[in-house]
Amino acid sequence: MRSALFVVAIALGVAVPETSHAQLSASANWAAHTANQYRVVPNLTYLTASNYESKLDIYARRDVTTPQPTLVYFHGGFWAAGTKEGSLLSLIPWMEMGWNVVNVEYRLARVAPAPAAVEDCLCALRFLAAQAKTYNIDVNKIVTMGESAGGHLALTSAMIPESAGLDRQCAGATPVPTVAAAINWFGDTDVNDVIDGPNRANAAMTWLGSLPNRTEIANRVSPLTYVRKGLPPILSIHGDADRVVPYQHGVRLHEALNKVGVVNQLITIPGGGHGNFTPEQRTMIYATIHQFLKKNGLMVAE
Repeated sequence: MRSALFVVAIALGVAVPETSHAQLSASANWAAHTANQYRVVPNLTYLTASNYESKLDIYARRDVTTPQPTLVYFHGGFWAAGTKEGSLLSLIPWMEMGWNVVNVEYRLARVAPAPAAVEDCLCALRFLAAQAKTYNIDVNKIVTMGESAGGHLALTSAMIPESAGLDRQCAGATPVPTVAAAINWFGDTDVNDVIDGPNRANAAMTWLGSLPNRTEIANRVSPLTYVRKGLPPILSIHGDADRVVPYQHGVRLHEALNKVGVVNQLITIPGGGHGNFTPEQRTMIYATIHQFLKKNGLMVAE
């Protein structure tokens, strides 16, 4: 896995510490395999708004010419921090499973307030649909995923309907593709809770705290607002000791989806905080993700 990270980092021009090079050398064969299997296309501009170019990286399999299941990943950081380059480790399990992978950045709070990040992620999906033939993306098998704010964005990208009007920054002939499934790692499901509720977070306030209509906007960007029949399968992972995004965010979404009959699952990590799960817990989580994908017909063809 570390060798795959090395290949990805070098392709993107990200520095790797010297201590890592020694660790990576033992897995050189896997590094070579990954480099041969994937074409890395970094920093494609998918949207220009607020005098800012939002970019994404595409990792497309070299050994296929047919449309492939594709993971679209959104980084975390309370919509105010984080980078796509900081999320490389989260991409590796999907490359090991043979998926195409897309790593998305979006406008942070310092560039534009809410709902900008939500709009950008929908625009990223529209861009990928328009470029699907170029990168062998199966628009019927796109899975969104992210951690924390990225988990929230994975949910909104899968749940927000066209009628919400949150894709107007990139209006075009190509529709935003319907997401096949969403994987939410401890993401916010009720944004009002973290700006005006008992779990108010200062970092979240930078995204929309000063807006005069912040309650209305928070509702517009909250996954719980869009719970309804017909949504794609949703898998959530949440620690029951999370002090950043409380566990109840995952529970409330799970219960609401159950009420309307949407296929979903909540993985509870006993004693788990806001990420930083143990290797054993992550092994269990990815085994469950594998089962979730298989159950919903989203595995890569052998």
